[in-house]
Amino acid sequence: MPYISNTDRDRQKMFARIGISKFEDLIQAIPEKFRLDGELKLDKAMSELEITHKIKSQTCKNLCTQSTNSFLGAGVYDHFIPAAVDSIVSRPEFFTAYTPYQAEVSQGTLQYIYEYQTMICELTGMEIANASMYDAASAVAEAILMAVRKNKLTKAILPATLHPEFVKVIKSYTEGAGIELLTVPARDGVIDSTALKAIMDESIGSVVMQSPNYFGNIEDADLISEIAHSQAKSLLIACVDPISLAILKAPAEYNADIVVGEGQALGNSMYMGGPLFGFFATKLDMARQMPGRIVGGTLDKEGKRAYALTLQAREQHIRREKATSNICSNQSLCTLAATVYMSLMGREGLKEAALQSTQNAHYLANELCQIKGISMAYPDAPFFKEFVINTPLPAAMIIEKMLPQAIYAGVAVAENQLMIAVTEKKGRSEIDDFVKAMQEVCHV
Repeated sequence: MPYISNTDRDRQKMFARIGISKFEDLIQAIPEKFRLDGELKLDKAMSELEITHKIKSQTCKNLCTQSTNSFLGAGVYDHFIPAAVDSIVSRPEFFTAYTPYQAEVSQGTLQYIYEYQTMICELTGMEIANASMYDAASAVAEAILMAVRKNKLTKAILPATLHPEFVKVIKSYTEGAGIELLTVPARDGVIDSTALKAIMDESIGSVVMQSPNYFGNIEDADLISEIAHSQAKSLLIACVDPISLAILKAPAEYNADIVVGEGQALGNSMYMGGPLFGFFATKLDMARQMPGRIVGGTLDKEGKRAYALTLQAREQHIRREKATSNICSNQSLCTLAATVYMSLMGREGLKEAALQSTQNAHYLANELCQIKGISMAYPDAPFFKEFVINTPLPAAMIIEKMLPQAIYAGVAVAENQLMIAVTEKKGRSEIDDFVKAMQEVCHV
């Protein structure tokens, strides 16, 4: 975008046209304390060498997960990534690729998207997947909109165990669409099935279930599916952790209608919380209602295998009011990393990552509960790789006191509740160091 300079005379003409007298009239919604008063205070100009030193000195102040003992989670996880993943995705033909607008020319890009879609279908057990969404939050929101298109019912049930940031995005998506969001409470860290059963009626269009849920607990998917489908038109939207699917029941096995989730754990680093990518899969009879883009396989005029974008019901391709979504691109580079990762890991590698994460998490939970004042917040709920503990000190205080020891203790989910995530990357010594540090911090 070119820089367009405006003279004072130009600005006055624009002000007159829109009915204001000065620039400040445009920013009345911004409180004065946040407005720049005077000129922007910049440092004096520096040479390339000087600015390089300054940037390095600033970045050295960061505590990244590569140089700390990190137990952060809450949706973004530190799983092992084979070195070959970065090596492959950094190749120029991949790294510079963006959304293929002239798609059929980009056969290599379309091929790996097609393979990615196939792998997501194999993981989830579903019949069709799209080329990806922006992240899990937008994927859940789009799933609710898709359910409305399918059954014309505008009530959706969100459980209290759903990630709170997902809920915020869902509210933004549905606010102007005439969709009513109902909340079902939690009991013992999972969905209160009795309350869910009581709220179900013929007006419910979809039920969202996250498993493992925000607190890391595994929901009774069979029971929730049975309740959700007690009404003929209601659809079950399952939000899942892709790594967990290596050892837990595939969503298709408990008759989920739409399956979404955050794909970051599949070969993508934490990157301070982004970029991420959401995966989206469903049953074949809902393919025409699915948002985003779908790559299909076909034959060219010479009978050779070829790939093409298909079912392009996006606002770029058809009339906007008929579009299934305004999602106009997919997270192509992130899904390439996921495709390479899943290819390298294979079924057994994914299963091993999932098993080791589960074993490490349960070992840490048991060790922490030996410390006076610490207990499991949800002792009866099964969990995968993440869990919540009750703490004798405010969770935020524990996190702060752990940082000087280069430990990210987890995420505070309540004043005296700490959520801790453990992956296959943690060795026994790292876990024991965390337990020792927790003992010292809680009983100084």
